[in-house]
Amino acid sequence: MELRQSLRAYGNQDFKATLQRELAEAGIDALGLQQALRTGSIALEDDLAVMILRVGESPGRLDLHLGLFFTSIVSGCACADDPTPVGRNTEYCEVDLEIDRDTAEGRITPRGG
Repeated sequence: MELRQSLRAYGNQDFKATLQRELAEAGIDALGLQQALRTGSIALEDDLAVMILRVGESPGRLDLHLGLFFTSIVSGCACADDPTPVGRNTEYCEVDLEIDRDTAEGRITPRGG
């Protein structure tokens, strides 16, 4: 995923908002949210919140440790008599994000736990 706007905003007060917007635009597949589910069975595209836990810098890249809050649902059969409630679940995972300073290419690595 390309995070050019986030890279430009780094060091400014709008960095977190820019990063959150670009990550949300990248989608659940790029972020690995479906694989990070703990409660639900389907990760939803909406309600992504990003918490920056740590930032490291080098001349070639930015290294970020992020907490991602998102929502999921438990999918049922959608039958009229299906007892499965269609409530939203709050999910959380931690990832490492590397942003290449030359190409603005972002690479997500899930963290265990």
